[in-house]
Amino acid sequence: MLEKPPLGDSEVAYSVENGVARITIDRPWRRNAMSFAVMQGLRDALALAKGDEAVRVVVLTGAGDRAFCAGADLDAIAGTGEEAHAKRGVLVGLFQDLWALGKPTIARVRGYALAGGMGLALCCDFVIAADDAQFGTPEVNVGLWPYIVTVPMLRSMPPRKVLELQMTGRRVGAVEALAIGFVNEVVTVANLDERVDELAAELAAKSPLVLQLGRDAFYRALEMESDPALEYLHSKLNEHTKIADAAEGIAAFAEKRPPMWTGR
Repeated sequence: MLEKPPLGDSEVAYSVENGVARITIDRPWRRNAMSFAVMQGLRDALALAKGDEAVRVVVLTGAGDRAFCAGADLDAIAGTGEEAHAKRGVLVGLFQDLWALGKPTIARVRGYALAGGMGLALCCDFVIAADDAQFGTPEVNVGLWPYIVTVPMLRSMPPRKVLELQMTGRRVGAVEALAIGFVNEVVTVANLDERVDELAAELAAKSPLVLQLGRDAFYRALEMESDPALEYLHSKLNEHTKIADAAEGIAAFAEKRPPMWTGR
């Protein structure tokens, strides 16, 4: 395993093993709340993962057993003035980095995933939650509103449910989150790491180029109207058929053997 110390003063840990990068918010005494330094540390870690061809999958989690991430520090998110406004853009950039990563992402959620922490989880491609997970956007209870988190929420559940959660600020347990549809799986606490590792290994065994092309196309089509999306996806399919891994996959299927992906 390649382990790196926390990135600068950010309290973000980064390690790589078997093609899987694990990024951990390491502030358990603050329920892994995000300071601006943590937000930037997460962006730095994602840049490392994106630039490393050996990394096939990214797992995002929080240290300890109480929280994935309890949101942003209030003194960080509620400041006034142009400097505070500019710093809040780091969270915007973090969400954009996750969507533009080009590699599968898994949120490993135990305990609280609140406010910006909920947004962080929902920006990942997969959310695997322990049965003690609690989601919510409680900003309204302190006179704020989850403006930035609105986008990943709208990408993950029906708009009416988004507005309900934002206006009430209520907590959502793991089982309800699964029923709503913004969590992929709920497992026991004891099985959380095993299931996340199993999913990460499954994804790491796929063609990295196929996952990148398909994932990028998915997120772009998500923002398009139906007719332009169909035209765009039609053209992407034509491009995709010309890559080496597509030819290898079809040949392996015909020859009844495992494919040998080259990422080309």
